[in-house]
Amino acid sequence: MIPRKLFRPEHEQFRDSVRRFVEREIVPHHERWEEEGKVDRELWRKAGAAGLLCPNLPEEFGGCGPDYLFNVVITEELARAGATGPGFAVHSDMVATYIATFGSPAQKEHWLPKMVRGEAIGALGLTEPSAGSDLKGIRCRAVREGDEYVINGQKVYISNGQLCDVVVLACKTDPEAGAKGMSFILVEADRPGFKRGRNLRKIGLKAQDTSELFFDNVRVPVANLLGAEGGAFGMAMSKLAEERLTIAVSAITAVESVLRWTLDYTAERKAFGQPIGEFQNTRFKLAELHAQALALRSFVDRCIELHLDKALDAVDAAAAKMLCTELQCKAVDECLQFFGGYGYMLEYPIARAYVDARVRRIAGGSSEIMREIIGRSLFGGGKR
Repeated sequence: MIPRKLFRPEHEQFRDSVRRFVEREIVPHHERWEEEGKVDRELWRKAGAAGLLCPNLPEEFGGCGPDYLFNVVITEELARAGATGPGFAVHSDMVATYIATFGSPAQKEHWLPKMVRGEAIGALGLTEPSAGSDLKGIRCRAVREGDEYVINGQKVYISNGQLCDVVVLACKTDPEAGAKGMSFILVEADRPGFKRGRNLRKIGLKAQDTSELFFDNVRVPVANLLGAEGGAFGMAMSKLAEERLTIAVSAITAVESVLRWTLDYTAERKAFGQPIGEFQNTRFKLAELHAQALALRSFVDRCIELHLDKALDAVDAAAAKMLCTELQCKAVDECLQFFGGYGYMLEYPIARAYVDARVRRIAGGSSEIMREIIGRSLFGGGKR
């Protein structure tokens, strides 16, 4: 493996504590959570106490300071263990980041310490039945009446939807203004008219709750507006690079884990009197995947460096997300083949990795959208 030089001693010390937490508090319970469709709420409080939530927030709110590398460590250790249940990334890397960047002092003081401690769980309300990658197509409305917004609409595929205490909700505040008519509003889950739909049944990520959310004349104070009215589209675009980088980090780490499991298995499993790892086909397949993983790991680490310097652009983030998630799907498919019938059994990590991987080419912007972003930049239609 090419040595990684991103992390300082404090990050590696933090990694050790995160790995121990994952092995002690997550791995033993993950199968039960997959059956129940969500993790225990108590896990969030334990994760908060262990420093696994929103670590890059300022110290005044309970974080470690503005250092994205702590978030990277958590993402990698969850992916390394195949622990796809906890929706920590949505909570920490998306919801808390929006509030920390665009929130008022009162919003930050109210929500961020609770989110760090795991007392309040965050969800991001973007996708609707008729609006996925095309965020401008949302229909959820927020109409101002005096000092309140009245919200009506529906969201779907919302991670942390069953457990969330607050939703950063994308709404149309001016339907005639296109992208400039969309706003983010903080909606507490205990507001009258807020309703959680069913916990959606998925082919993968079974331990991570994913919900429909309904808003029926939900009234929130104008003070719940996040940033400026009409500013949501710009806010979302400014945060997409980090979201896609986080997905890429998770995906490339999953590839490395799948390769490690497969190497161990093929070194022991025998066919026709010899370990299947000694067959040329096995060596060639794994060699190709290993080489591709090495190249993409170097690219992702460079993207992390750029992000730390606030220089990661949308095009490079799109490339990292597209390449890493597509390699993840390729790797789990080709590696599962070496496990034979065992690879089709969900008790094996490779089988769970197979079904969990597929959504990565959709969530956070589909591979087709990533290609469009990259393609436009090549022909002068996008900025680097």
